[in-house]
Amino acid sequence: MVSPLVYYQLAFCVLVWLFVMLHVTWSQPGPPTPPVPAQPKRNRSNAPKAFEGLTTKPYCVLCERDTTHLKLPPPVPPDPMPPTTRRPHTVDTSRHFCPPTACAYRGWRGLHNLRANGHPSGGPWRPLHCTACDGYFPEHHGTIFHGKQAAVELMVRVLACLAEGLGIRATARVFEVDPKTVLPWLVEAAEQLKAFSRYFLCEVHVQQVQLAELYAVLSAVKDGQMREEEAIWRLSRSSHWVWTAIAPQSKRLLAITVGPRTQAMAQRMVHQVVQVLAPGGIPLFVTDGFKEYTSTLLSPFGSWVQPERRQATGPVPKARWMPLPELRYAQVIKTTRRRRLVRVSHRVVFGTFEAVQQVLAACGWQINTAVVERLNLTIRQHVAAIGRRVPTLCKGEEGLDQQLALYHGYYNFCLPPGSVRPPLPQPVPTHGTGSAKQWRPCTPAMAAGVTAHVWTLKEILLYRVPPWPQPQTV
Repeated sequence: MVSPLVYYQLAFCVLVWLFVMLHVTWSQPGPPTPPVPAQPKRNRSNAPKAFEGLTTKPYCVLCERDTTHLKLPPPVPPDPMPPTTRRPHTVDTSRHFCPPTACAYRGWRGLHNLRANGHPSGGPWRPLHCTACDGYFPEHHGTIFHGKQAAVELMVRVLACLAEGLGIRATARVFEVDPKTVLPWLVEAAEQLKAFSRYFLCEVHVQQVQLAELYAVLSAVKDGQMREEEAIWRLSRSSHWVWTAIAPQSKRLLAITVGPRTQAMAQRMVHQVVQVLAPGGIPLFVTDGFKEYTSTLLSPFGSWVQPERRQATGPVPKARWMPLPELRYAQVIKTTRRRRLVRVSHRVVFGTFEAVQQVLAACGWQINTAVVERLNLTIRQHVAAIGRRVPTLCKGEEGLDQQLALYHGYYNFCLPPGSVRPPLPQPVPTHGTGSAKQWRPCTPAMAAGVTAHVWTLKEILLYRVPPWPQPQTV
């Protein structure tokens, strides 16, 4: 009988022979395999894709609020007062209206119901008499000068210095008044100029609008409610920006506001611009590379469009929120490296390049944001709170908004820039030894046809804004 050990040894020898043969077979070089050609890499196109629309309408809080709150139409104006046989009026009362609520002529101007008397006791203000309700009120009623003991010229000069870029404390030192006195004057003047700008800057016709953002730093608040570490962090990482919109042709500042650089603030800025524009007018919008403007412009200038079917069968494609055919929007994209500008590119987001060039060719321009960037430099020079490396920073957003409101009205109606001044038909000689005047001063409001003269800050502060829209007398 054969021992099982023999079979084990035989199986072991077979396994060793098998491993040796496999090693020899694999070590011999086989027939050469043909090389597989490498597939070329697919080059991706850098051209921007066509806008395919949005599945939902961009939500705007301000637009929804305007639709829910219906605006009542202004009341019907009463009939003008018939002329009398008295001596003709020598004092212009067309910029005043009767303030009592019980008067039928309240809020209406230029209806010949007001008469001006002399100066009682040699005072600076005339009393006005309403022949409809037989009431009397001073001509500075409803202005910031009413109830003030300070001189009118002093208040005007203080506010003019603030509009020219001097800080609150510096202005107080120059005119020897308390800074706590200057601040309430600024708050009241800001409210007056906001209402004044809203009244005159409405239903404007522009062909182009440039929008940009300006970085602003606010002072840290240390009033006990915020810790020192949090105040230092807020000072070093301020998220406030000054948003501006300007019409390049007339240099008119359409809107200005303060807030973070977010989509909500972009919607708020575009909403303010839309409220200023005339109904039905869609200008060319030019901005920087901030991508949030794309969706915010679609909210007021978009409509639902049903796409065409690509296949005969299958579900119907959903409707898309697309820009209106009249909307033209271009971007100026700047690439920086180590805080240096290395490249500037242009992109037409809505509309065609030919349509954008057609609007710009009328003025000989190209796609750029040079006008609004120059405006940002002017704002830094005239608003002390956003100057570079200055000790006059505001403590909060409200204080900065008040200074910007003062500058908004001062820039449009009182400050004549040199780029929009028309030449005089004939040079006007001066009384001194200087050269003759060759240019007529012109403000952005005059260039836009809103007014016919250069306003003074005193005139704006004395102007009583009507409570509802009326024919404007400039």
